[in-house]
Amino acid sequence: MDNNLNKNKSEFAKVLKEISNKIGITLNDDEISKFFLYMALLKEWNEKINLTAIVDENEIIIKHFIDSLTVMKYIREYALESMPEKPKEKISISDIGTGAGFPGIPISICEKEIAQAKIEVALVDSLEKRVNFLNEVIKQLQLKNIWAFHSRAEDLGLNPQYREKFDIAVARAVASLPVLLEYCLPFVKTDGIFIAMKGSNVEEEVAQSPKALDILGGKIEKIEQIILPSTDIKRNIIIIRKLRQCPTKYPRKAGKPSKQPLI
Repeated sequence: MDNNLNKNKSEFAKVLKEISNKIGITLNDDEISKFFLYMALLKEWNEKINLTAIVDENEIIIKHFIDSLTVMKYIREYALESMPEKPKEKISISDIGTGAGFPGIPISICEKEIAQAKIEVALVDSLEKRVNFLNEVIKQLQLKNIWAFHSRAEDLGLNPQYREKFDIAVARAVASLPVLLEYCLPFVKTDGIFIAMKGSNVEEEVAQSPKALDILGGKIEKIEQIILPSTDIKRNIIIIRKLRQCPTKYPRKAGKPSKQPLI
């Protein structure tokens, strides 16, 4: 590794460690190295396919990596809520519309298990080029228990192999909440959760969601606003509990949830 790259990695490590500590996450040297390689691959592939408009290294750290890791608090809460009466062997997470791998890959890098429950992550994206990128990242970072699927959420959510098989679904900046509910809740087991990562204004989306929640068997448990460390950027995390199975006709065929939301 040349001196410039060493210097860049050292600066990267310093910034990532400091900011991740502010959200209660401590990263070791191996994890830091994986994030550094992830960033390099993201920038390299971004020149060939459209993965992100964010190319500044500090912005990648904060707006992609740290933003993704803000959901770890809620994943840990879910993993620990049934302890010690019913310890879980694994926590399965589906990242719907993952794009360049956010938040699924950062979750996989920094969290291998919680309270002895192994973390498994399924990345779902509709664009084959992005899935090729995700598979290259998984390979280069030598990540375990993480897989990338080339599929629309509406199609995979009807597949018995994946339908209502996940403890947690998560989605970041994919669609409005009523649409997201139809994409994501079919993947979640009864009593599992869907974590919707949203921007600063969610009131209108929440107000439009009661019909979708009622039909799909979900209930909003809480909405927490956070501010990304070292910025004034506001985010909202919406936690939806899956109360009962989704009716078998949902999700509707590909394209319909976005064109005709359940509102």
